[in-house]
Amino acid sequence: MADVHDKATRSKNMQAIGTRDTAIEKRLAALLTRTGFSFTVQDAALPGRPDFVVADYQCVIFTHGCFWHHHHCYLFKIPATRTEFWLAKIAKNVARDGRDLGRLTELGWRVLVVWECALRGRKKLSDEALGERLEEWICGGGDCAQIDTQGIGPLAITSQPDRKSLCSGEGADIFQASPAPPQK
Repeated sequence: MADVHDKATRSKNMQAIGTRDTAIEKRLAALLTRTGFSFTVQDAALPGRPDFVVADYQCVIFTHGCFWHHHHCYLFKIPATRTEFWLAKIAKNVARDGRDLGRLTELGWRVLVVWECALRGRKKLSDEALGERLEEWICGGGDCAQIDTQGIGPLAITSQPDRKSLCSGEGADIFQASPAPPQK
């Protein structure tokens, strides 16, 4: 299937995608503020430039787009055009994520990944549920974790996926979680 836009239009559209102050980051910032946490945004001194740093609790929070960071959910679809390019691009993102998260944990930071699907879409968590999960993790002092449509679960940093795992959509991304505990 061919791209519906010409090269110039596609380029313009891709340039408009911001890396900062995205809708999901704004929603998460509002929830953190509402729950009373002080934080800084996009700290360039830390590996991976975390979206939020809650220094009082020695934790960092990333908001990851399900497509860009290869989350196994209904929002991740492999593009029908330029498939090889996108698979290579996403694999590089996943490898970089693994390196950055590994370095952060080595430096003593706890890491939380909040997936886009938890913040938007038909299966998103309510503000109340998401706020409770954030507060639970930040104050609880637990290990690295992730929040998706199922709630909060452990985050294990593993190796980079290969092309086959990206194409199959099977659990081979760097973010492996055991089943989330039941919601309260």
